[in-house]
Order: sequence, then structure tokens, then C-alpha cells
Amino acid sequence: MEYYTREMQNKQLPNVHLRKEWDLRVRTWFNQPGRKLRRRNARVAKAAKIAPRPLELLRPAVHCPTVKYNRKTRVGRGFTLEELKAAGITAKYAATIGIAVDYRRKNRSEESLAVNTQRIKDYLAQLIVLPTQAKQRTSEQKQAYQAAVQVPGQVVPLPKVAAAEAPRAVTAEEKQVQAYVTLRKARGAYKSHGIAQKRKAELKEKKANSVKK
Repeated sequence: MEYYTREMQNKQLPNVHLRKEWDLRVRTWFNQPGRKLRRRNARVAKAAKIAPRPLELLRPAVHCPTVKYNRKTRVGRGFTLEELKAAGITAKYAATIGIAVDYRRKNRSEESLAVNTQRIKDYLAQLIVLPTQAKQRTSEQKQAYQAAVQVPGQVVPLPKVAAAEAPRAVTAEEKQVQAYVTLRKARGAYKSHGIAQKRKAELKEKKANSVKK
């Protein structure tokens, strides 16, 4: 057999440098399984240490942000001061009995205020608070403490979402309702509320001045 080689002319011969020591520049993750086991053991040890206290703080039920997900409810960061006040406790006391407090969150509706206030009340109904001094603890409190079972998640579960309404025929009254026009009128009234009030006050002042003359 004849082999034909391409002429290299007068160029440098290929001499590829592949010793880049890439293993020194790669971030490995070989300790991931060990860390996983260590975190698990730490969780188990913490649960045994604080038993029978619940593993998680009590948190409010909030709606997810954006139009796409605001129909869903999830666990929030903490209860507002208004919700704690409606439940009859202070923020400092709530922090000592396992209730999370969020000083930044605000209640935008009466429904959220009522739901989270009821969550706090349900939690307080199940709560067992032992005095710090052993002499002040009664036998009933000791028995309740010994019979208590540690809850792994939220002590008070999230409220169930209302079931969707069954399909039905549209009524004649609903057909006559103009939703878009109603929303536009409400939006216009909201935007011009201050101007309208100012004009009414000016007209009232003019009439009062004309009567005096």
C-alpha cells in the first residue's frame, strides 16, 4: 500500500500542550454525601434536644405574589403586630412561645387578618407553657408535658382552599352587568376623589360667602 502525506511546507510541527493541571482548577463536591449525613444527624439531635417542642415556628398563611400564583396560599415569614394584638398577645411574648413575628408585613384585607388571628388562637389552645421554676409546676402541667408529642411541621395546618364552584348557566342579571365599565368608573372615582372633594369644598365656600354678602 502506498501512503500519501501532505506536505508541511516550512511550518512548525504540531506539539500540543495538554498538561494544563485541570484538576487544580476544578471545584469538586466529593464531600456532599458526608455533609448531607451530618446535616441530618444535626436535625435529629436538635429535635431530641428541644422535644417535645415543635421543630418549626408557627407562621402565617399568606398568598403568593404575582397574578399567576396569588390564588395559592403558603407559609409566610411571620405574623403582623395587628394579628398578634387581635389574638391578645404581644410581639415579645410571641417570640418566647414559638410564634414568628414580622414587623414589616401589613394586613391588606380583613380575611387575612381573621385567618391568621384564628391560627394564633388555635396554637395557643394547644400550647403547654411550663413555669421556669420547677416548684411552680403543677402535676397537671407535668402530665400534659410528658404526654405531649413533637410535631415535625406546622402545628396548625394551613387552611384548605375553597373548592371551585360547579359550572352553571349565566343568569339574566349577570348578563346585564358591565364589568369593564364598572371597573373603569371605580378607577376614575378613586383617582379623582381628592379633586372632587376640593371642588366641593370650594363651591361650599363660595355659597357661604355669597350668603354673607
